[in-house]
Amino acid sequence: MKSCIALLAGTALAILAGSARADVLSLNASGFVGAASGTGLGGTQKDDAFHQGAEGVAYGGSVGVEFLFLDGWIDHTQYRNADGLAGTWTQFMVGLDVEIGLGEPEHVRVQDDYGDQKLERKPYTPGFFELGMGLGFGVGTGQQIDPPLDYTEVTDRGFLVQASAHIGYRLNRVFSLGVKIPVQAGYMFKKGVANDENNHYQSLQGAVLLNLQMKLLLK
Repeated sequence: MKSCIALLAGTALAILAGSARADVLSLNASGFVGAASGTGLGGTQKDDAFHQGAEGVAYGGSVGVEFLFLDGWIDHTQYRNADGLAGTWTQFMVGLDVEIGLGEPEHVRVQDDYGDQKLERKPYTPGFFELGMGLGFGVGTGQQIDPPLDYTEVTDRGFLVQASAHIGYRLNRVFSLGVKIPVQAGYMFKKGVANDENNHYQSLQGAVLLNLQMKLLLK
């Protein structure tokens, strides 16, 4: 996991020095569906790792804000398997990303102030590839949450480091459709006293998600 994050960091720096694209300030929201899995890596509770028990179909949503290459976002994911709802996971993340445009910007025919037709290049490429990384904190429940989320509903919680890759196609300037692959490592705590090492475990989890995103450029 460390080598993966180091590779992403190196790639991000190389792109920042080159042709990476960044909006000054934007808001984004997305809905996603796909498959997720996980496993416990160590600790007393590794055999009862949340994402190992919650693997299966994953779906949910995300909202966030981006300033230059810096991001802050909240994800909420629900997991289902053959027995029904396997759990929910909510995480609060901060990080950075870099985006590479794929293909040449398309041209559209527009009319100028004099009524003449001319070709104008769109300010974005049709496709894009994005690399991201982040740090954060998440909480999991073994059942459907009853908002507002109450501490008694939480079965697992922990600190996360995430690396992700996202390839997509812009349907227009606001909406895009793509595939996102987030991979996370976490230091987790089961319900109970946090300083009791019998409640601790480390885990690795990942997902492959079909992602529909709306991005609003504010500046």
